[in-house]
Amino acid sequence: MSESFFDRVHKNDTLHSPDVLSCLANLSNDEVFTPPEVVNQMLDSLPQDLFSDPTTKFLDPACKTGVFLREIAKRLLVGLEPLFPKLEERIEHIYKNQLYGVGITELTSLLSRRSLYCSKYPNGEYSICRFDNPEGNIRFKKIKHTWEKGSCIFCGASKSEYDRDLEKETHAYEFIHLNNFEEIVKMKFDVIISNPPYQLSDGGGTGDSAKPIYNLFVEQAIKLNPNYISMIIPSRWMKGGKGLSSFREKMMNDTRLSKMYDYEWAQECFPGVNIDGGVCYFLWDKKHDGKLEYIYKSKDFEPVISNRYLKSKYSETVIRDIRQESIIKKAKSLNEDSFSTIVSYRNHYGFYADLFNNPKKYSSAKLRDSKIAGRFKIYGVKGKKGGSKRVIGYVSVDEYVKKMPEFKSYKLFFSKAYMTTSTVPPKIIVASPKEICTETFLSIGRFENEREAKNCLSYIKTKFFRALLFYNRHSLNISKESFSLIPNQDYKTSWSDEKLYKKYNLNKNEIDFIENNILPMEDGIEYDD
Repeated sequence: MSESFFDRVHKNDTLHSPDVLSCLANLSNDEVFTPPEVVNQMLDSLPQDLFSDPTTKFLDPACKTGVFLREIAKRLLVGLEPLFPKLEERIEHIYKNQLYGVGITELTSLLSRRSLYCSKYPNGEYSICRFDNPEGNIRFKKIKHTWEKGSCIFCGASKSEYDRDLEKETHAYEFIHLNNFEEIVKMKFDVIISNPPYQLSDGGGTGDSAKPIYNLFVEQAIKLNPNYISMIIPSRWMKGGKGLSSFREKMMNDTRLSKMYDYEWAQECFPGVNIDGGVCYFLWDKKHDGKLEYIYKSKDFEPVISNRYLKSKYSETVIRDIRQESIIKKAKSLNEDSFSTIVSYRNHYGFYADLFNNPKKYSSAKLRDSKIAGRFKIYGVKGKKGGSKRVIGYVSVDEYVKKMPEFKSYKLFFSKAYMTTSTVPPKIIVASPKEICTETFLSIGRFENEREAKNCLSYIKTKFFRALLFYNRHSLNISKESFSLIPNQDYKTSWSDEKLYKKYNLNKNEIDFIENNILPMEDGIEYDD
């Protein structure tokens, strides 16, 4: 095999411009292909002497295109040239002894082998390195989920969604469905690097409910105790996410994390892909014990770099932009109750968001368009997702709702979902006693009169309030916990930013940071819900 052949396959920019792996469409938002440029940024964060060490073993436990292994191979081919001057010997050593992968599906295993070996069958004549088996070092095994009480005990997938014949893809990813992965492959890995699948349906009632699984890949990698781990995953774990509390706590307390690259806007890494809350990739270093270098990149500004621990005494979640920390600290300085204490959990009054689209489903509610004796005003939305409009109707309510203090009081209805990047929420409703809402809204407060409700609304409209809310968001959906950084106030008086800046002793830099990043709010944006 001549060097010119390898040059054509791996080095010739004219043949790889654009790189075919940069042009592939993603499988879905759950299984996102990684552009080669991002892979190389991740590889740059590793100690570069790894690529001149003939004993280093690399594993991608979630191969989709093979791009991680391909780009590692390029670096090893350069780094090991002094030890293996002959290209054929260098290729033979690297491909057979240093590069390993696990395909997430049969299709992606074939694609990965084609990218790495230049043939989907590495025991064939066209393979750049001849193996004795058709898999080479990129394995794919069909695995079954292990069901218990309707979900998989390993990944939480819904049995109703994924209990399939093995002839079909089960998405039971081998790496996270084995307790003894290293024993089975009989291999100790030095570097585990990947872009794992992000989520699987858990059979939630809306039909699009999903449970994150990227955390399981990270936790399994840590269990294998390599020297280094680097993975690119959604950033929402830093602030919330379904079932991610334990994972967040572990990561915030893990001092082996040495670097974190956090992107507010996911499209900087994955063009054309929307991932609420952005994405991040990290370097976990087994020998590191201390602060990490944190690089935060917002959509419109230069990166902000800090050296710190992920855990902060001012917030139970990760403070992504270090410039927010002093503001959060001062907001908590008076030890006031959190605003979240006056925010309801979702579906507070027992009416789901589809009430106006499927009224027959709620026959006992006796929904009507106009007021009738014995029925109470309810706010909700009607229409398809993305184009629905706010509407009101009148329903019967049960005795439990009638006894709620909130039912008898003034309150505010706050949209539970709007754009993650927006600092201005949809228009907030001032609701009178005996008015309720569907789960489209969160119910805020239990005010004695309309004036107190409007004073609370004046607080919500301040940039101070909305900055603290924005700092704690991670997805389209707003929850009670989203308001946890915000101090509660006395609503016998109205509020302004000037009063709040003075109360919490914010300095000019902190005020300017809020003023320059939070849009003004009058009545709120008239979004389609």
